[in-house]
Amino acid sequence: MEPWLIWILAGLVLLGAELALPGAFLLWAGLAAIGTGLVWLVVSPGFPLSVVIFVGLMAAGVAVGLRRRRGPEPLRVNTPGSGLVGREGVVLATGLPGLRVRVGDSDWPAIALEGHPIVGDIIRVDGVEGTILQVRLTR
Repeated sequence: MEPWLIWILAGLVLLGAELALPGAFLLWAGLAAIGTGLVWLVVSPGFPLSVVIFVGLMAAGVAVGLRRRRGPEPLRVNTPGSGLVGREGVVLATGLPGLRVRVGDSDWPAIALEGHPIVGDIIRVDGVEGTILQVRLTR
């Protein structure tokens, strides 16, 4: 059997295994093996150089895959701030433990970004830091 055919068949087996197993590592190994087989088909570089070609192609594929993963931070759906910013609520309590506000059907600790709200004031949520809402009066 020709070496180029062995490389291409090994690459196809690795791509098939990628479909059956979780992860993305076998994808790059399979594509690198197919690329090495195609180089063998054209040039016949010999085994030591073909291993170097395989490793180089695999490293390039992994680098491309890692670069693609970097991007904008995905929207976190189930975080406290995801649906609260911009909503209005009412001040429940002020005092030593801090400001408490009700937004929707939940009570939250809060920090007033400006002014000194009193019980019953209407506020708007400007941000969320951890589980503490950053609020402003809506006057």
